[in-house]
Amino acid sequence: MSNRNVAGMSIGGGRKENFFFCMLKYFPETKRWYLSQVNQLKDEDTDGDEAIRSWVHEFEIKDLILDFPLSQPACDTCTLVCPGISHCEVPSVVNIRKRISDLLGNDQKDLTENPKKYEQERNSSNEIAFSKNEFEKDSHLPMMSKSFKRKLKKGYLPYWNRPVDFWVWKHYYDPLLNIFKSSYDSFGNVSMMLLSRFKYLNRHFPKDLCLYESNVLLTLLELYRSGMITKVHLQDLTIMDEAISSRHHIVKIIEKKLNVFMYDKDLELIITNPRAFDSFLLAITGKQMVENSIQAIPEWALEGNSRFVVPKFVS
Repeated sequence: MSNRNVAGMSIGGGRKENFFFCMLKYFPETKRWYLSQVNQLKDEDTDGDEAIRSWVHEFEIKDLILDFPLSQPACDTCTLVCPGISHCEVPSVVNIRKRISDLLGNDQKDLTENPKKYEQERNSSNEIAFSKNEFEKDSHLPMMSKSFKRKLKKGYLPYWNRPVDFWVWKHYYDPLLNIFKSSYDSFGNVSMMLLSRFKYLNRHFPKDLCLYESNVLLTLLELYRSGMITKVHLQDLTIMDEAISSRHHIVKIIEKKLNVFMYDKDLELIITNPRAFDSFLLAITGKQMVENSIQAIPEWALEGNSRFVVPKFVS
């Protein structure tokens, strides 16, 4: 692999946020990645949009990973007379609605055909929930958790969700909920101002810049799945007194296991600032992507302009 620059930038969240731009540069002579830039953009910077564009140009970024939806939900581009969600005829919505119906139908079939065995397996699953490995099975496989079934019964909202949301639910719903007390929705933490700002920025990016979308929590879960970090490290990220120590441990493991070098001053910034940490993880996701170490996502989940990336790691 030749020289390659990839960058991560966490821009999701509220209106008043500080953004960080983290760039990884690959050196083929040493076969090593180097964290060459950690730039901060404060909300009060009046020339912030120009700064982001200038970074992309100056550092010759070809791949930029964001925690921001790059495609729209079906309703945003639909021109039909709306019959309502349950009767929507948009192919992607019909497809996801059928997939959800099939999952719930199969679960109900198991319950109806052998209710005693179903209840025994349910109770057994609940008993070991605290200590079990979160990736013993994907969320959509039997026995589906009660919380995941509730999520499916609430339905798929074509004005809020995209097909990739359903793919994430199928594979990560239970780990996200059990470890981070969180679910995934494309537009769950994106303000209208950020949507407008990104549309403006996107018009000024170089034509050859490839934008990709990812999610920091999914990257952390994949680090955990690989055995590189533990569940305790993830849980400590949500505890104020333990978060810095946990970020430090995670970054040092990434340095060692993934052959990444950084200066101490950059390490300090990444572990003390959550947004810088997120941007670093997005850059790491980009690194895995250019090394072809990513999860396979089916075409039906990547409708439209979606370029959703979830990394894979080998401990």
